[in-house]
Formats: sequence, structure tokens, C-alpha cells
Amino acid sequence: MSQTFEFYHARAEESATEANAAQLDNVRDRALRSEATWRGLAEQARKVAEDRVKAEHERSVKRAAEAEALEARNLEDSLHDSLQDQTAH
Repeated sequence: MSQTFEFYHARAEESATEANAAQLDNVRDRALRSEATWRGLAEQARKVAEDRVKAEHERSVKRAAEAEALEARNLEDSLHDSLQDQTAH
């Protein structure tokens, strides 16, 4: 299950708060490492979401172009058939 940017960002903020409240250096360092990891995951999730939106848009544009091309071919075929019918009579 993929997590969202918001989830990772919230964990990063929690880790930052923990680091600020830490009295021991090792606890602060651990929280700061955790924060950095969560922020990296948040950025990765944001990029995946953006890429997904971009890919869907590109697929949508491609589908529209294919539908338009099919409609043009159908219209052309219909016109061709009509002209053949007229010349046959």
C-alpha cells in the first residue's frame, strides 16, 4: 500500500518535534535522521503522484487523438461510400 505525501510529511514533522524536544544528543540525532528519511519519502511520494497525473494526462490526450483519428476515418469512409453510391446510379 502506498502512502501519501501528507502521511510522510506528518511523520517528518513529528520527528522534527521530537528532535527539538530531545535532551540527549543520541536521541536528537536519531530523530533528525528519522526526519530526513521521512522528508525523503515525502518528496518521493510527491514526485510519484505528479508523475501519475502527468502520465494520465498524456494517456488522455493520446486517447482523444486516437478517437479523433478514428472519427475522421469513419467520416472519410462514409463520404467515399456515398460517392460510390452516387456514381453507381
